[in-house]
Amino acid sequence: MHEFLRSTELIDWHDPEIRALAQRLAVHDRPYETAARCFDWVRDEISHSFDVETQLVSCTASDTLRNRTGICYAKSHLLAPLLRANGIPAAFGYQRLSIDDAGTAFCLHGFNYVHLADHGWHPIDPRGNRAGIETRFDPPNVSLAFNTRVPGEKTFTTVFMEPLDCVVQCLRSQRTVEALRNGLPDAEA
Repeated sequence: MHEFLRSTELIDWHDPEIRALAQRLAVHDRPYETAARCFDWVRDEISHSFDVETQLVSCTASDTLRNRTGICYAKSHLLAPLLRANGIPAAFGYQRLSIDDAGTAFCLHGFNYVHLADHGWHPIDPRGNRAGIETRFDPPNVSLAFNTRVPGEKTFTTVFMEPLDCVVQCLRSQRTVEALRNGLPDAEA
């Protein structure tokens, strides 16, 4: 489980601002409450770039915190180190979703997994609420922003220690959110 607590180049919980925020959100000796507070903070305080029509592209956790915006991937990149800095194992998960609701084009949606003593690995989605989308921290109930319903859509059950390379490459190669929206990665397996 130790590898799911690591600070890395992207999941940079050694950044002083991330450490300070993680400490502020911590509830001493209560990992469930700490995880819920971290989740709520990222979901509610970091805007989803598509919802607010910004052109800032965030990738690392510290960039996402400084910019106060990011798409689902960047928001999950921030939630993981807030959890890890508090000693709570955190990972990444993905869904393959239809872009056009017709199954002709697909992209990945990113979310997190948190490991809780009473629930094991549990998916949590800090995407951010808006009309038609509402997520909450409610283990053992699963609350993802999107349901798979079109052929070809899928929620992957793999728990990833680090974000997928295709996600990181996408975030690092796009200069604007508009370009990002048109170049989101896809994966079938």
